Amino acid sequence: MELESKALTGPDITSAFDEFLRAFEAFKSANDERLAQLEKRSADVVTEDKVDRINKALAEHGRALDELTLAAARPAIAGERKAAAAPREQKAAFERYVRTGDASGLFELKTDPVALGSTAASGYIVPAEVETTIDRVVAKASPMRRLATVRQIGGASYRKPVATAGAAAGWVAETTARLETDAPTLMGLDFPTMELYAMPAATQALLDDSAVDLEQWLADEVQIVFAEQEGAAFIAGNGTSAPKGFLSETTVDDANWQWGKLGFVDAGAAAFPAQNPADLLVSLAYAPRQGYRAGGSWLMNRKTESLIRKFKDEQDNYIWQPGTAAGQPATLLGYPVAEADDMPDVAAGNYPIAFGDFARGYLIVDRLGIKVLRDPYSAKPYVLFYTTKRVGGGVQNFEAIKLLKFSAAG
Repeated sequence: MELESKALTGPDITSAFDEFLRAFEAFKSANDERLAQLEKRSADVVTEDKVDRINKALAEHGRALDELTLAAARPAIAGERKAAAAPREQKAAFERYVRTGDASGLFELKTDPVALGSTAASGYIVPAEVETTIDRVVAKASPMRRLATVRQIGGASYRKPVATAGAAAGWVAETTARLETDAPTLMGLDFPTMELYAMPAATQALLDDSAVDLEQWLADEVQIVFAEQEGAAFIAGNGTSAPKGFLSETTVDDANWQWGKLGFVDAGAAAFPAQNPADLLVSLAYAPRQGYRAGGSWLMNRKTESLIRKFKDEQDNYIWQPGTAAGQPATLLGYPVAEADDMPDVAAGNYPIAFGDFARGYLIVDRLGIKVLRDPYSAKPYVLFYTTKRVGGGVQNFEAIKLLKFSAAG
């Protein structure tokens, strides 16, 4: 049975999930044939090509199923958040500003500053409907937002106290003297917010068209680019002009781990070994302490996941398994798999796979409000909308996340 890659459309998620499962069964059958050929001599070129084509088709089915599941789960905007200001007055004032540049209504509105209002120099915070539309899509497009802890703040930075060593304790007999114990070691981690921006452009004809929902147009224009930029920053951001990604932290062999660095398991080569490649993943899964493994997830890109899908354990079982139902993530060694296109490929010097409890390991901070500044001058005859939000992020627990490193050694 061969399956070609095709786009899945329509609302029937159950049918799409069944097709995904059939694709996985076809992949296992073809890959088993390839492995049997390897045991005898070498895999036939036709069989290798067949496995690769089905594997790619399976990845496309998985991507399409994800999109269908997200679309079905999308809640109505009206029920997500209630703005403090009167919605119709707020929407009318913002729309008038976007269409004509008239900001007088914005200054006159008596609203919660989170919902609307700012200075002319920095822009105006968009209505809640637009903001939640953007934030919702960002959360879905960036797996780090689903995995990490997300905290909303009102200032430019957030400081979190962290105990790197707990208070000492010990056992004593009833009449034995009690020695003074060590106090817990505390330190503060700072998470500054960085400015994320987009500048969609509109023609005057678009702004004059009363049939166009400008709030939705603005959200559609910026939400995807915001999501892409955030996803890249949470993984490999530099910490200066963007949030600091966990791959930008200092790393150390996990045997020599210390606070302030992320531990890694060294593959000892630039690729997975031909024999027992799953052993490396088992080692990585057991690198975090048990308390972190309980909430553990894998993070890798789709190309790496496609490679790992071929691996088996010593009992000849595939270690990668599809979700048990539509909307459920695939699992690897029993732990859920999250896909992030910004994770690097398997290659010398790269860290293509991360595992751990990202909710405890990584913190994302959002400063409330998304601002828009209308600029009709810089790109005539177009009107630019300088749209910004402030986001920060970084590792908050260096024990909770472990990496798999590939090197040229060995």
